[in-house]
Amino acid sequence: MTYGISGTRRASVASVVALTAGAVLATGAFASTAQAAAPPTPTITAKGGFVMNNGTAKTLYGKSADTRRSTGSTTKIMTAKVVLAQKNLNLDAKVTVQKAYSDYIVKNTASSARLIVGDKVTVRQLLYGLMLPSGCDAAYALADKFGTGSTRAARVKSFIGKMNASAKSLGLKNTHFDSFDGIGGGSNYSTPRDLTKIASSAMKNSTFRAIVKTKSTKQKVTTKTGGYRYMSWANTNAMLGSYSGMIGVKTGSGPTAKYCLVFAATRNGKTVIGTVLTSTSATTRTADAKKLLDYGFKK
Repeated sequence: MTYGISGTRRASVASVVALTAGAVLATGAFASTAQAAAPPTPTITAKGGFVMNNGTAKTLYGKSADTRRSTGSTTKIMTAKVVLAQKNLNLDAKVTVQKAYSDYIVKNTASSARLIVGDKVTVRQLLYGLMLPSGCDAAYALADKFGTGSTRAARVKSFIGKMNASAKSLGLKNTHFDSFDGIGGGSNYSTPRDLTKIASSAMKNSTFRAIVKTKSTKQKVTTKTGGYRYMSWANTNAMLGSYSGMIGVKTGSGPTAKYCLVFAATRNGKTVIGTVLTSTSATTRTADAKKLLDYGFKK
């Protein structure tokens, strides 16, 4: 006698098989979704890199993030931060451009805001000249203005002391400045993590934010004879306008530093901020930063 499976039982077994298959398919779908949600870690040319969520300070990426390296003109982020932290700061106070500032540019073949001796420029204008064309003359003027002492050398030394004190107050143990602009004597260094933290702190200041997201500016300054001239400055940060949501921050370069960039962008209320140090060219530092930002927004 042959015993078959009853119709009711057959339907029940089919249901179990279907449910099991469905569960397997669903699990596979969830796994695929999870895999899609985890973007591959990018490979960058720069020797050091770091990215964090600016809102939560959560680390999103690191490559030799705590290795000390030369910072080039990304040093000027701290220069601006120290100026903007001065008590009772008057951004419209005028500073007379000294010959020493232009001599310094010539001596060091340094990046310049093309300040003209005898012109009177405001502190705000000097900050634009510092951060957009990366003017080492503007950096010198600010250090001379906001340092304390009876001589220019003493004032500059005092200002650099304030830069180091600011780094210490942020709890940074791998940062040291020996210059106001990155042209140091070999003891000017930071790390991708530390520079990102300095920039994150600086970005809390509305004036700093407004300056570093500016692609170009035309500033009216007073000449030695009481007339006026216009200074036009373009930002060295090529990602402004070319990367969606880009809001700053600062390029840097130098014989030892090679090519550096501290960058920040905001999309859908999320700000990603980071640093690449010692990249091989201006093109690769931009490519590195783009990769890290894309990755940061997916994390």
